[in-house]
Amino acid sequence: MAEDEGKKECATCAHLKRTPRSEELKHDVTCRCNRVIGQLNGIKAMVDEDRYCGDVLTQLAAVESAVKAISREVMRDHLETCVVEDIRDGDTAVIDELMRLFKKFM
Repeated sequence: MAEDEGKKECATCAHLKRTPRSEELKHDVTCRCNRVIGQLNGIKAMVDEDRYCGDVLTQLAAVESAVKAISREVMRDHLETCVVEDIRDGDTAVIDELMRLFKKFM
């Protein structure tokens, strides 16, 4: 049921939804993800080098915090774009989806 690029393909197939994102958001999320990947590679090296557990755990906490920050940015964009558009279009099912998402991140 894809009519326009950037529109939902199917109301029941959430995995097929397309969401156009700003170049700024894409750049920010990409940079943050690359940093997290670098941190994870560093943690892997620390484990391979038998580094002190407390140091490894500190780095894992930093990665967790960084991933949560990425999630907040994507959630904010989702709320400001997808959710607003769906509600304006009368699609209140997005509220159930949003509640499921909130549950995952709480």
